[in-house]
Amino acid sequence: MSERTETDRPKYRISVISARLGIHPQTIRTYEKMELIHPARSQGNTRLFSDRDLRRIEKIQTLTRDLGVNLAGVEVILRKLEQIEKMKEDVHDLIAAVRKQLEEHGLQYACNLENILERYPWLAPDASLQDD
Repeated sequence: MSERTETDRPKYRISVISARLGIHPQTIRTYEKMELIHPARSQGNTRLFSDRDLRRIEKIQTLTRDLGVNLAGVEVILRKLEQIEKMKEDVHDLIAAVRKQLEEHGLQYACNLENILERYPWLAPDASLQDD
């Protein structure tokens, strides 16, 4: 099992998230019940949220409050964004595999990946369509 990054480390209780975002704890529980978020649990079964969870709840709030999307729509949007992120990873892995195969056969990489990423920054593996 891979090690958690600092962003993924569960550290906030529901009361902290609720106060920080100005939303009722029951709203957060509803998001969990709908499987929009997946907080970790302590040994005492207390919900613990990471910075990534916090950003996801903020995104849900933006979609519902600012854009008027209902929770069913939020679920679809978040799922599609996750699929896009997975596809970006797949494209990046494919480019790396092609580059490796070409190099193994003594051939030059046919295009400049840096130019592609400059023109299409959303393809970069560290770029995120979900954070804005």
